[in-house]
Amino acid sequence: MPQPGDILRSRYKIIKILGSGGFGDTYLAQDIDLPGKPKCVVKHLKPNPDPKVLEIVRRLFDSEAQVLYRLGNDSDQIPRLFAHFEEQGEFYLVQEFIDGQDLSHEIIPGEKLTEIAAIKLLQEILEILAVVHKQNIIHRDIKPQNLMRRQQDGKIVLIDFGAVKEVEAMTVNTQGQTSLSVAIGSLGYMPSEQAAGRPKLSSDVYAVGMLGIQALTGLQPNELPKDPNDDEVIWRNRANVTEKLADALNKMVSYYFRDRYLSAVEALAAIKLLQPPPQKRVTPTIPIPQPRQRQTPPTVPTPQPQQRQVTPPPQPKPQQQQQAPPPTSTPTKIITPNWSRRKVIQTVGFAGAGLGLAIVVPRLWQSNSQFVEDLGNGVSLEMVQIPGGTFTMGSPAGEAERSSDESPQHEVTVPGFFMGKYEITQEQYQAIMGTNPANFKGEKRPVEGVSWDDAVEFCEKLSQKTGKPYRLPSEAEWEYACRAGTTTPFYFGETITTDLVNYNGNFPYGAAPKGEYREQTTNVGIFPPNSFGLYDMCGNIWEWCEDVYNDSYRGAPTDGSAWLTSSDNNRKLMSGGSWGDGAGYCRSAIRLGRWRANRYNAVGFRVVAVAVA
Repeated sequence: MPQPGDILRSRYKIIKILGSGGFGDTYLAQDIDLPGKPKCVVKHLKPNPDPKVLEIVRRLFDSEAQVLYRLGNDSDQIPRLFAHFEEQGEFYLVQEFIDGQDLSHEIIPGEKLTEIAAIKLLQEILEILAVVHKQNIIHRDIKPQNLMRRQQDGKIVLIDFGAVKEVEAMTVNTQGQTSLSVAIGSLGYMPSEQAAGRPKLSSDVYAVGMLGIQALTGLQPNELPKDPNDDEVIWRNRANVTEKLADALNKMVSYYFRDRYLSAVEALAAIKLLQPPPQKRVTPTIPIPQPRQRQTPPTVPTPQPQQRQVTPPPQPKPQQQQQAPPPTSTPTKIITPNWSRRKVIQTVGFAGAGLGLAIVVPRLWQSNSQFVEDLGNGVSLEMVQIPGGTFTMGSPAGEAERSSDESPQHEVTVPGFFMGKYEITQEQYQAIMGTNPANFKGEKRPVEGVSWDDAVEFCEKLSQKTGKPYRLPSEAEWEYACRAGTTTPFYFGETITTDLVNYNGNFPYGAAPKGEYREQTTNVGIFPPNSFGLYDMCGNIWEWCEDVYNDSYRGAPTDGSAWLTSSDNNRKLMSGGSWGDGAGYCRSAIRLGRWRANRYNAVGFRVVAVAVA
């Protein structure tokens, strides 16, 4: 058994053991023959003393290695096989090292992916598996731990093709014939025919389907019940999905392999039909609001019964009247403003719904302190002052659709700061980073498809350009700014509608009716703001925060600062919900933890700046 420091074939230096099992051991190593001594993975097959078994193992080992060589050349999402060799009756594979984390960091127990996110994930996996199935190769161990999200480009890489398992599973019986002695696979993802030692291409399809159901329900495969009459998986009542997706998944996980898609190629074609059609690029201009001055509160008219009153977006002002940004060499002072907060409660009627809902349409605090940052080429960044204060963070036990990680509620005192009026737009991101990674293109739409590290890099470059200390908000700052003095599930009150927020209207909250599902982001600033003058704090896109994710608030800071320690410091926090989520995921207290390198088309960010007095 190799030890750290050992060098195999005078080339591969063992760094540490990565895993050990009945079939063999896996090591992290360095290729000391190449410049920079790149990392690689060495798999060691434990020897078998029986000479008959050894000969069969040698033949299978060479055959399987040739398959892995070929697959690595067919796709950059399958690790390349660099070498395979035998030393003293022991067998070794040297493969490409994938720098990333597996999908168990994305498919998390107790958390559900949106339907759009799940469809995208299924398509990503099936696209890789289709390459494998076209070679008539069965993987036999599809599960989150064998699907790596590569940090370099965010692509999924399919690992652990089971060359070692294939070899170990072969034995010689007393007549000298070979047979499969063990079932290769993982419980919960392994269908009945595979458990019996007779896997098919559709066995892999079953595993992908179970992974999709796991992502949508938040339950592990072994936690899902099965129908006692036909052994079909019972999951539909645990997830809010369309009938088309449910039918596709049910076909993927059918108990009888003949009833499934025959291969990943067929399953991929079915999943692609579920994707929304490409959106036509629309880039209308967004109005730039006038700076708000202290003024006499306007008279609020009494709304007529069954009429919906929504504060219209502010009108654009001529370019030459824009307020010039403060000099970058002078720190921006927080001016103690004269705050006055007013709201009007309206009863909103919904045609055909037969009900009226009390919705709070926020009235803006009146402040004399905000500024506009010039990013060049006519692109600007508007920052709004958020006054310091104390609030109750988290959600109460009785709040519908809450999660346990929103507890315990606790008092937090937040110092004053400035926050972006809007989510960072694509034109702003382009102005600072020189790229636009967004899936839903539009200059005034929020940028998405950015990792936590991308967002941090943006803040660093923005700070260098302007001379001001920009960063991501702490989770406490974000929730405090989102609530804007409210204690209800939303800053609009007890519920929301798709007239007020961009979310998946098929999944309303409380007594609200179903609404529109736009299936994409919208331009920032087209919905009413909260009382602090911040737009789209509910829905549109999730927003990265500075904190690492912890599964409760026990030990959380109470001074408004970011929580920077956790059992997994690579798992970062995001808030706010998105266009693809139901209304319950757009509550003020909502929080999710995702790996910092992940890039989704429903995740972006906004920035804060703390001025120096």
